[in-house]
Amino acid sequence: MAKRRANKKRTVAEPKWAELPRINPDAAGLDVHEAEITACVPCDRTEAPIQVFGTFTPDLCALADWLQACGIKTVAMEATGVYWIPVYELLEERGFELDVVNARHIKNVPGRKTDVCDAQWIQTLHSYGLLASSFLPDATWRPLRAYWRHRTSLVEHRAPHIQHMQKALQQMNLQLSQVLTDITGVTGMQIIRAIVAGERDPAVLAQFRDRRCAQSTENIAKALTGNYRDEHLFALKQALALYDFYTTQIAECDAEMQRQYDKMQDVAGPHGDELPPLGPRPSKGSLSKNAPAFDVRSHLYRLTGVDLVAVTGLEESTVLSIVTEIGTDMTRWRTAKHFCSWLGLAPHNDISAGKVLRSKTRDSATGPGRLSAWLPNPSCAAIPPSARSTVGSQRTSAYSRRLWPQHTRSRAPSTRCSRTEHPSGRWAQTNTNVDTASTSSPD
Repeated sequence: MAKRRANKKRTVAEPKWAELPRINPDAAGLDVHEAEITACVPCDRTEAPIQVFGTFTPDLCALADWLQACGIKTVAMEATGVYWIPVYELLEERGFELDVVNARHIKNVPGRKTDVCDAQWIQTLHSYGLLASSFLPDATWRPLRAYWRHRTSLVEHRAPHIQHMQKALQQMNLQLSQVLTDITGVTGMQIIRAIVAGERDPAVLAQFRDRRCAQSTENIAKALTGNYRDEHLFALKQALALYDFYTTQIAECDAEMQRQYDKMQDVAGPHGDELPPLGPRPSKGSLSKNAPAFDVRSHLYRLTGVDLVAVTGLEESTVLSIVTEIGTDMTRWRTAKHFCSWLGLAPHNDISAGKVLRSKTRDSATGPGRLSAWLPNPSCAAIPPSARSTVGSQRTSAYSRRLWPQHTRSRAPSTRCSRTEHPSGRWAQTNTNVDTASTSSPD
C-alpha cells in the first residue's frame, strides 16, 4: 500500500487589507443631536475615549477643551438639520480641521444602532480617510449665503398672500386678474389699496391705470364692477397687510446684503490695475420681479472681475444665488463637468455586470438642489424635459468657464477628500486637492 502523504500545515498569508494604514491618527468623530453630542477619540488618548456633552455654549467650550487635551487635530461630524452649525463655528475658531459628512455615506454595519456606535464608526472611518467632506463655502461667503437663503424664504412666504388677494377679489367678482397680467404691479396695487381704503366706484378705480398698461380704462372699469361684501373686504385687507409686511422685510434684507457686499474687497485686474468699467446690460430681460433692490450686477463684477450676467439664460438673481451658495473659488472642482455633477445635473449611472441599471440625475434639497432649481430657464417651453438637464449643464459650464480663468492661475490647494490607492491594493479616502463631484452640502 502506498504510504499516505503526511499532511503539511499550510500557512495562510494575512490579507493585505489588514495593513490598511491610518491616514488621520489624530481624528475624532461627533454624532450631533439637538440636546447632546456624542464624541469619540482614539482609545490611546484618554481613559474614557467616548464622552457625551450637552449643546449649550459652555458645553461646546468643554467639548473643544477636551478635544484639544486629547491632541485631536481633525474632527468629522454627522448631524441632521442645522444642529451642526454652532459646533462647527466654535470648533473652527479653535483651529480644528472640520468635515461635515453625509449620513448616507457612513451607514453602519447591520445591528443595534446607538449614538455611541455612530460616534465610534465615524471616528474609525475618518481615521482611515474613508469619509468625504460635504462642500462648504469660504467663511467670507457664509453670511451672504445665510442672508440670501433667508430672503428666498421671505419671497416664498409672501407668494401665498398674493393668492389670498386674488381669491378675495374673485369672490367679489372683481376680475382684476383678467385685465392685468400681475395684480402686484403698479396698476394692480394702486387699485387694491384704493379698494381697501373705501373706494367702490369702478370709474374712479380705473383711473389708477398706468400708462404702460395694455388694457383700456373702460375694460378695467368693467372688470371692477362687482359685489363688495364685508367679509371678503376684510380678507383682502389682511392679505394686503401681510404682503406689505413681507415686502418690508425683504427690503431690509436687501439693505443688509448690500452692506455685506460693500465690505468685501474688490478683485484686481489681470495686471493688478483697476477693472474696466462695466458695459451695458447684455439683455433687457436680465432683471426678475423678485430681484434685489441694489445693483447686483456691479457688485458681482467688482468681486469676480467678469460679467456673469452675460451668460445666456442667467439673470442677476440666478447668478447671485450661485455665487452666494458656492463663493468665487472654483478650484474646489477640477473641471466644469465636476461642477455640473456636484449640482446634480449629470446622470448618476448604476452599473452592474456591465449593464446600466439606472441612469437619472441626483435629487437634492440642499445647496446643490437649490442651485439646480435656478438653472433651467422657464421660458424654454420648447425644450423637452429629457433635455433640460443638458441645457442646465451647458449654462453651468458657460458660467464656470467665464469665472474659472480668474482663479486657476494661482491655484491654492484645498483640503478635500478623494480616493487614492493604498499599497495594499485597496482604495481609501485621503485628504488631497481633488474634485468634490460626489459630495453634497450639509444643509
